[in-house]
Amino acid sequence: MNTDDLVRHLAKETRPVGRNSVARRLAIGMAAGGIGSAILILIALGMRPDLGTAMQGTSFWMKWGYTFSLAVAALMTTAQLARPDSGRLRGLWLLVIPVVLLAGIGFLELARTPSSQWLAMWLGDSWKSCPWMVLSLSAPIFAGLLWSFRRLAPTRLRAAGAAAGLSAGAFAATVYCLHCPEVSAIFVLTWYSLGIVLATLLGMLVGPRLLRW
Repeated sequence: MNTDDLVRHLAKETRPVGRNSVARRLAIGMAAGGIGSAILILIALGMRPDLGTAMQGTSFWMKWGYTFSLAVAALMTTAQLARPDSGRLRGLWLLVIPVVLLAGIGFLELARTPSSQWLAMWLGDSWKSCPWMVLSLSAPIFAGLLWSFRRLAPTRLRAAGAAAGLSAGAFAATVYCLHCPEVSAIFVLTWYSLGIVLATLLGMLVGPRLLRW
């Protein structure tokens, strides 16, 4: 049997892969992990008691918009790195947009607030725990993305792990909004983002070991 015959024989039973199958599989893994993170919040932390009222204001949607848009942009990058032919990454600039917009909102908040209150705005009441909460809540989501990667074929494992960690951290921060009462943009930009960065670094660290196929 020559090489062409062997290739035809191996490919005979294969079925075409849908165009968006990779992104869809990653989204399923991330959504399943997000449900796990929400359950953790219900069991260990509880929903913020004024959630219904908070959702009628702009501060909640400011936080939610930042974390969710970052999660979507990170998932797009993860989908590219899940393929063996990822090549040059497209759309990385999308990750910058939520950060720049939130930074702009934060600076406007500071400009309208007396400087004596800046430190309180920045630290809030939970700056010590917030990044670690986001990192902890990212674990089920990262596990869901690892499940997604089982049928994918990443070759840039460290980058894929970092992108998966970024996706997990940003989506975990989105879920954390259901509990966190902080309203300052500068708080979210600093401490939410720190938790997301920690999840990204952890993903980069374990990626070469856990994503190997």
